[in-house]
Amino acid sequence: MFESAELGHNIAKEVYKREVPPLREALLDAQLDLLQSKKFPVIILLAGVDCAGKGETMNLLHEWMDPRHIESHALRELTDEERERPPMWRYWRDLPPQGKIGIFIGSWYSAPLVDNVYGTTKNAELDQQLDRIIRFETMLCNEGALILKFWLHLSEKQQKKRLKKLESDPKTRWRIKESDWKNFKLYDRFRTVSERMLRTTSTPEAPWTIVEGADERYRSLTIGKVLLEAIRNRLDAPEPPKQEEPLPPMLTSIDGLHILQTLDLTHKLSKQNYKAELAALQGRLNQLSRHKNFNKLSVVALFEGNDAAGKGGSIRRITQALDARSYRIIPVAAPTEEERAQPYMWRFWRHLPRRGRVAIFDRSWYGRVLVERVEGYCSHAYWMRAYGEINDFEEQLVRNRTVVVKFWLAISKQEQLKRFKEREKIGFKRFKITEEDWRNRDKWDLYEQAVCDMIDRTSTEIAPWTLVEANDKNYARIKILKTVCNRIEQALEKL
Repeated sequence: MFESAELGHNIAKEVYKREVPPLREALLDAQLDLLQSKKFPVIILLAGVDCAGKGETMNLLHEWMDPRHIESHALRELTDEERERPPMWRYWRDLPPQGKIGIFIGSWYSAPLVDNVYGTTKNAELDQQLDRIIRFETMLCNEGALILKFWLHLSEKQQKKRLKKLESDPKTRWRIKESDWKNFKLYDRFRTVSERMLRTTSTPEAPWTIVEGADERYRSLTIGKVLLEAIRNRLDAPEPPKQEEPLPPMLTSIDGLHILQTLDLTHKLSKQNYKAELAALQGRLNQLSRHKNFNKLSVVALFEGNDAAGKGGSIRRITQALDARSYRIIPVAAPTEEERAQPYMWRFWRHLPRRGRVAIFDRSWYGRVLVERVEGYCSHAYWMRAYGEINDFEEQLVRNRTVVVKFWLAISKQEQLKRFKEREKIGFKRFKITEEDWRNRDKWDLYEQAVCDMIDRTSTEIAPWTLVEANDKNYARIKILKTVCNRIEQALEKL
């Protein structure tokens, strides 16, 4: 794959001086149009051979464009905060919003490449990592991002020459580390794995551009022109006609029976038994949160359910058992302007807890396949894609030793009506009932179908749904506490 990047490409100094001014002007115009339109973010990855010019290219793009609207990230060793979360967390946190440009030196490709070269991971694991990267980038592209991936290449002879030159000059000697020479000794291995990586991950949505890095002028003009053409083409492209993508129909049960109908909503728990079990389970949860190995885990508990099903009360029974410093409740409502400028899952990634902490989501990422689906806030294609994106997200959490506990609180239509009317009558509960709740009730059947589809497609062996019969609040709260305790105990036993 690198043959054309070892031909000795070069640009004469007079040609460079002639072409740079109009290129810079055009790049600035494109950047301004991007900023004003806020149509999409631009994500630039600068990867490649050590000393091939990644840092110089980042500095040059800052010089050629307005640096106030460029977010640059040269990622090195993981911090303690990053180690305690899934590997992709550090990249999700740094994604640029719509209208901005983000440049990454050291991206989601770095660790898989280096680990495989040095034998930390086998080829099978590398392929799995690359497959997850492809899904991640496809998701970003589906959300509108423009991803430009540049691989800056040097032949073995060129890299050795470059390393010696930088090391011999007192002004640049600091740039050469012992690891650079260590990597150079494995040049052939790096080349083989890099070819495998580029071949696998050069997709139609996010292809790699391989650039010979030996001649600075050639490298700079090539990257500048590719960047300009990509942004300009996206900005100037006519808006595609809005039409639904042809997708397979969702299968519904031909006999009309679905999973929510199988729940026994008559379950009840007496007040006396409730108090006894509540005290015992809260004590058990508190002890689990103080277990010597709990700081090797994190817990994500999410609550979805019918309006007025008792999510808030159930959450309070959990938090009463925990140290207030160890948990956080994240109420999820309509996205803010900042959140709308990012991919859908960004708003949830940013709230993931550190080890030894608990994050409780009151509503969650399942809004895309529930309220957004039913209310038409996103297209059919978007919420259909969301099932796979959600499963990928939860798989990353579980792989990082996060206990994911998902609750759907179900009540009957009659019980919901009763609770709605009670809320309207009681002054301190009036804030809990809104016009939106009544509108949602009118779409009961549509929401019911969306919930059943959600359970069928996202109740996995690693992150199953717990369906809670919530007509009786006492019964529901005890079932939820038992489930949380059981799941944490199971995770601790696996450590």
